[in-house]
Amino acid sequence: MELIGLSKIDFSYQNGTRVFSDMEFSLNLGERVGIVGPNGAGKSTLFKLAMGLNRPDRGEVRGLGKICSKEKDFRRLRTKVGYLFQDPEDQLFCATVAEDVAFGPLNLGKTRSEALEITSRVLKQVGLEGFEKRVTYQLSGGEKQLVALASVLAMEPMALLLDEPSTGLDLEHKKQLLKILNASDLSWAMVSHEQDFLEQTCTSLIYLNHGLFQPFPCAGHAA
Repeated sequence: MELIGLSKIDFSYQNGTRVFSDMEFSLNLGERVGIVGPNGAGKSTLFKLAMGLNRPDRGEVRGLGKICSKEKDFRRLRTKVGYLFQDPEDQLFCATVAEDVAFGPLNLGKTRSEALEITSRVLKQVGLEGFEKRVTYQLSGGEKQLVALASVLAMEPMALLLDEPSTGLDLEHKKQLLKILNASDLSWAMVSHEQDFLEQTCTSLIYLNHGLFQPFPCAGHAA
């Protein structure tokens, strides 16, 4: 089952710089795809195109087997595919951890008690049990990253798009993130400059450079 598909995508930045020309990408159920490449290769732009945050100049974006061309199509997709931003500061905007994590479930129509139950469960899942009343902006960088991940998991998605999820994490928080991901049954695509992290969390790697994808040998992967 195709979760995300991009076909014959052309995309340029507003300054005219071409990023993709006739680009093809897909993420299928059960896949865990790692994406590597130099800065400016278009890795983050790929995810933004998939989630409707950028729109292609040409081509087709599909989510869960349906063409996404309007904002309402992407809103539906975002309820099933969680997107973890590269910088958690772009994802966290509420006063407390509980409010940030509960925001998504409440928007999906959950009752407040249901949202708080989900919040408690996912915070325990990411190793932040008891953080509900903590002030988000006072957390460490690693804690913010885990709260951002919790806010994505609280949406109960089918798949994840993870943009540099391990960047800036200390060793303990990185171990915690590995534990969370490898205990999950979700599909995902992950961008990272840390090849060793990708090899521990992904079943295949692809290399993106100058808007083109190439196979990338994966020395090892998570079971």
